[in-house]
Amino acid sequence: MFRNFKLVPNVIFGRGCFAQLDEIIAGQRQSADGWAVFVVDDVFKGKDLEQRIPTQGKDHILWVNVDDEPKTGYVDALTLEVRNLQSTLPCAVIGIGGGSAMDLSKAVSLMLTNDGSSTLYQGWDLIKNPAVYHAAVPTLSGTGAEVSRTAVLTGPEKKLGLNSDYTVFDQVVLDPELIKDVPRDQHFYTGMDCYIHCIESLEGTYLNEFSKAYGEKSLDLCRQVFIDKHPDGDDKLMMASFFGGMSIAYSQVGACHALSYGLSYVLGTHHGVGCCITFDALDEYYNDGVKEFRIMMEKTGVDIPRGLTSDLSDDQMETMITVALGLDPLWENCLGKDWKTIMTRDKARSLFLKM
Repeated sequence: MFRNFKLVPNVIFGRGCFAQLDEIIAGQRQSADGWAVFVVDDVFKGKDLEQRIPTQGKDHILWVNVDDEPKTGYVDALTLEVRNLQSTLPCAVIGIGGGSAMDLSKAVSLMLTNDGSSTLYQGWDLIKNPAVYHAAVPTLSGTGAEVSRTAVLTGPEKKLGLNSDYTVFDQVVLDPELIKDVPRDQHFYTGMDCYIHCIESLEGTYLNEFSKAYGEKSLDLCRQVFIDKHPDGDDKLMMASFFGGMSIAYSQVGACHALSYGLSYVLGTHHGVGCCITFDALDEYYNDGVKEFRIMMEKTGVDIPRGLTSDLSDDQMETMITVALGLDPLWENCLGKDWKTIMTRDKARSLFLKM
C-alpha cells in the first residue's frame, strides 16, 4: 500500500508577502463574529512585528514562550485559554515564530476539535477530527515545521509528535524578510536541523525518488547558505527548510533525531541545538555528512555545547535511552528492519556518552 500523504494546500512566497496575511484570513471569516487566534512567540512582544499582525474585532494574540521545548501540559493550558475566550471556536489559528511556536499553533488547532489531553494523541494517526483552519508564518527557517505533519511535544512519559494528516497547515506564508535579524547561533542551529533532515532522508532505507528530489535540492541550498555564504541566503534557507520538510514527509528522519529526542526529554535541550550535539557524535552512521557539518560549523564560527551527558545519573541515562529507542520508524530508516539487533541499549549509551 502506497502512502497517500497530505501536502500544504496553499503557499505564498516572497519578500513582503506577510502583508497579505489579512487578505488570507479574510477568506475564513464567514460571519461577522468570525475571530482568529494568533499564536505568537513572545520574543516579538513590543517589537515591530507585533504592530504588523492584522488583528480585527475579537481577534486575540496568544503570546507563547518557547524558552523550553513545547510540552503537552502547556498545549492543554493554551487550548483551555482559547476555549474560554469566546463561546465559538476561532475561524483560524495562525502560528507566527520558529518551529516551537508553529508546533504549538498546530497542536492548539488540533486540540480545539479533539477531546481530552494532548498526551492522548502523541503518536501516529491518533487524531480523530479535523483541526481548526491553521496557517504558519515562519520567522526562523530550518525546522521544516511549516510543512511537516507533526507537532512535536514532550509529555510526561515521552517526547513524540501529534503525527496526522490533520496536523498539516492549511496555509504557509514564507516571507524571507522575517528571518533577516535572526541571531547567528540560532540561524545556524535551525539551519542545521534542515541539513540533518536531508542527510538522514538521503541516506535512509526509506529513500525514494520523491524524497530524493526534495532532499537533494534542500541540501544544495544549505551548502549555498552555510558554505558559499550566498547573498540571498535568507531566501535560500527558507526554501531549503520547506524542501527539507518535504523530503522527510515521504520518508523519515533517522538516528540523529531519535537520539536528540532522548537528549531533549531529559535535559530540555532545544531541538536544533540537540540535533547538532547528536549529529557531531554520529560519524559511524553519517560520516561524510558529519564532516561537512563540521566545516559549516567552522565557517559560521559556532561552537556547540559539549560534555552534556558526563554527569548524568543512571536513571537519567536509562530514560534517555528508552525515549530514543522508542522511535521505531526513525531507527528502521537509518539501520533497516533489523535495527534492534544493531542499536542495543549499550550501543545507544555509548553514543550518548560521546555528547
